[in-house]
Amino acid sequence: MADLEDFRAETRAWLEENCPQSMRSPFSSDKDVCWGGRKFEFQSEDQRLWLERMAERGWTAPDWPTEYGGGGLSRPEHKVLLEEMARIQARPPLHSFGVWMIGPALLKFGSEALKQQHLPPIVRGEIRWCQGYSEPGAGSDLAGLQTRAEDEGDHFIVNGQKIWTSHADKSDWMFALVRTEPQAKKQEGISLVLFDMETPGVSTRPIKLISGSSPFCETFLDDARVEKDQLVGEMNKGWTIAKYLLTHERSMIGNMGSTAAGEKTLVDHAVDSIGLADGRLADPMLRAEVADWAIDAQAYELTAERVQDEAKAGQGVGNTSAMLKMSGTELNKRRHELMIALYGSDAMVWEGEGWRSQALPQQWLRSKGNSIEGGTSEVQLNIIAKHILGLG
Repeated sequence: MADLEDFRAETRAWLEENCPQSMRSPFSSDKDVCWGGRKFEFQSEDQRLWLERMAERGWTAPDWPTEYGGGGLSRPEHKVLLEEMARIQARPPLHSFGVWMIGPALLKFGSEALKQQHLPPIVRGEIRWCQGYSEPGAGSDLAGLQTRAEDEGDHFIVNGQKIWTSHADKSDWMFALVRTEPQAKKQEGISLVLFDMETPGVSTRPIKLISGSSPFCETFLDDARVEKDQLVGEMNKGWTIAKYLLTHERSMIGNMGSTAAGEKTLVDHAVDSIGLADGRLADPMLRAEVADWAIDAQAYELTAERVQDEAKAGQGVGNTSAMLKMSGTELNKRRHELMIALYGSDAMVWEGEGWRSQALPQQWLRSKGNSIEGGTSEVQLNIIAKHILGLG
């Protein structure tokens, strides 16, 4: 315990010295979020400096091994780091599908060469990744994918289409599921490959949503060459890796129900919008709804923390990710419903300055997609019923 308190003191001192003041405030727009990568344009020198300083310590991937650029922190140390960042409202230095998704899969299934090639650039925020899973005819039934990789000896020739590939137009590399054995059963004959988005034959097209933004894209693969050394794990064994990676994706999407470091809490918004009366929120009905949400959010946070501790102890996440995904996305939708209620007619502003630049109606519309992406809520309920509750 003394060692952990020493670590807290050292971490607090380091953050105070190295976190720029402008990085100690809630995000005011999507531009404040640092995704890194070859195409990313830093919004300020402080944003770039914050990423570089955290990456140098490996704290963009705090619990990854130091030999791959990570921080090598234990679970308790990682928790302390997050607490100390939250204390000063430090923004996360990097948002990354590399850290959240393909990185953990490479750590578990990747060859040493792939780990050395890809993990350090992920930690440094140099490469931005996107996911090539869903297809026009393979969404919830992901195993029905038809994108085909023809074996050409030292490389594959890939043809097919991926859809709902988040930020594909801004990404540098993709991790994609492809069919390498067409005659095998659906879940067999699938492999996971990695490729540069600038590969000839790879093209993307944004899909505009009702919210007005385009986080999703269609990705087309026309005779795209993928080198054999970019195969993750064994040929035709990609379904096992895909399921493992999905647990991380679902946990990541579920975390949308949480309040990130550097982000105003729902309670903060409630105080700003309706004020206090005798130390309590002035509107009793909204006060009850916000309190109800806050209790559920706290329960979710504690459950997620327990699951992470179990994963660190070697028990894995497995089907519990479906539970986190389901409850977390519902929390996120409820939070946006409450935000609209809290700000009333002001919440109808589509664009504006200050907090209004967050475009609450757009965020509210976007939150609806949380119950679809990463596996629909219906799919998650089936997983929970069958594999967690044992309902057959």
